[in-house]
Amino acid sequence: MANPRAERVAKRIQQIVAQTINTRMKDPRLTMVTITDTRVTGDLQHATVFFTAIGHEHQVKDAARGLEAAKGALRSEVGRQLGLRLTPTLEFVADELPEGARTFEDVLAAALHRDAELARNAEGKEYAGEADPYRKPREVTEDDGAAAPSDSEAPSLPHATSAPEASRETDAPESLA
Repeated sequence: MANPRAERVAKRIQQIVAQTINTRMKDPRLTMVTITDTRVTGDLQHATVFFTAIGHEHQVKDAARGLEAAKGALRSEVGRQLGLRLTPTLEFVADELPEGARTFEDVLAAALHRDAELARNAEGKEYAGEADPYRKPREVTEDDGAAAPSDSEAPSLPHATSAPEASRETDAPESLA
């Protein structure tokens, strides 16, 4: 939502719906419902209310049915407290975030279990090869013989150009020269 007014209205709708469910609704299906987020269209005509319910899948479905049954009373309360010209319609959607978090936690637990198993298998084992397997430059000592010539002692080459290179220079178009 790029519209700041729509963001403010969405926050206010979330507060009103959550407060109304906690204080005025007597439906036992709504006792463990939490309103997690609300999104409102730019024209403020439609609000999507995301909720979670603690428990199994059938309890979430019961909570969705309870919210659908209470939709009229909730919309009336939202309209009364917001004071807008047109009260937005409410749509209740079960939030998938807790299920995604639960799946993520299961994956992390499985990875932790595999790491512990690998650590148990590695106990008492040694690495193959030397302790430091990386090659190091060989140090030249005076006993090894004559050292390699340094850069200053390297023979210099004449700076003359060869015949093919000289001909390429003359064949170049005049516009590029």
